Amino acid sequence: MTVRREARTTDDGYRSQLAPGLRSSEDAERLAQEIAFAATRLGVLVTAPPGLYAEVAGLEDLEQATWLAFLVALIGPRDDGDPFVEIERIRVPWGHPIDLAGAQAGPRGSLDGARVGETLGAYGRFAERSGDQRSAFTGDPSWNPQQRFERIHERLALPGFHRRARYDMLVALGRLGRYELSAPSLLLTEDDAVMAAAKRVFGIGDRMTIERRSRDLAGQAGTPIEALDLALENWARAERVTQGFPDLEPGDAELAQAQAALGL
Repeated sequence: MTVRREARTTDDGYRSQLAPGLRSSEDAERLAQEIAFAATRLGVLVTAPPGLYAEVAGLEDLEQATWLAFLVALIGPRDDGDPFVEIERIRVPWGHPIDLAGAQAGPRGSLDGARVGETLGAYGRFAERSGDQRSAFTGDPSWNPQQRFERIHERLALPGFHRRARYDMLVALGRLGRYELSAPSLLLTEDDAVMAAAKRVFGIGDRMTIERRSRDLAGQAGTPIEALDLALENWARAERVTQGFPDLEPGDAELAQAQAALGL
């Protein structure tokens, strides 16, 4: 499904303490739709993951599953045709040389042709420092899922591997049951598409305030905080990024909760 956006709407008197940057009920409704889509997607990742996400969930070899999750995040599912066709075309088992020349990234992929060798090398060293990928993504066994997510997210700040891609990877690995990972916040560290949208929705540029307001919105909408990462970006885009779920519709319950939170 393709969702196209119209031009920015006019002020119709809409106001919300949870989204103080919004000035129209149409903008608020679009945000509710995107929160519902992203929340529904997270739920289906747990219950019935599609395509390569199902393979990440089901592979017996955790090293191969983790490597595949990295490739999915690095290249990114596409929104035209089979979301995973490009990843399927170039994938190789963990430990084998991979040729990413000419690969086409999805809208949230982090495939920088000029730096891809640097990215792959840095990821290999990230795993080697801990002995293997499993140890690298487990970290300290005493960490709780939120601590693990935040600290591995920091360690994955590799050359050419941007924030949204590494956030997506950790969300997928957690939702697919491969590691105990749960996002504590949006972990905004770059002025990327999510940050730009968040500034508009929350009416402020301060990162810490945005993080607090995003947690408040997620809590009132009854959705995991990680849903807002995709929802905010999609709210500001002309077309929805489906991240491997081209035919998914927002769930009725998720939409009703988001609409109620935003006073719609």
